[in-house]
Amino acid sequence: MGAASPLVMMLLMFAVFYFILIRPQVKRQKQHMEMLNALQKGEKVITRGGIVGNIIKSNERELTLQLDTDVRIKVLRTHIEGKYIKNDDEVVSIEKDAS
Repeated sequence: MGAASPLVMMLLMFAVFYFILIRPQVKRQKQHMEMLNALQKGEKVITRGGIVGNIIKSNERELTLQLDTDVRIKVLRTHIEGKYIKNDDEVVSIEKDAS
């Protein structure tokens, strides 16, 4: 019992780290990837750098955002933070997950 005790403690610590740190992070990554895959033309998004634009063209790897009438940029899909939502009372929110 004395030799198995450190092994049991290590397994218990790993289980705690898994359920507190690893599992929630994997769940957030999965939700973010689902949101990225569901993006469609015409949606308003915000990048991780804070740029807001409408999607006018998309492919598997990148999106073309229209910032103004003549201003368009290409952004990697992975650099999109979420959907940009502006409420009536000027409060801005970012929808990050698909649910």
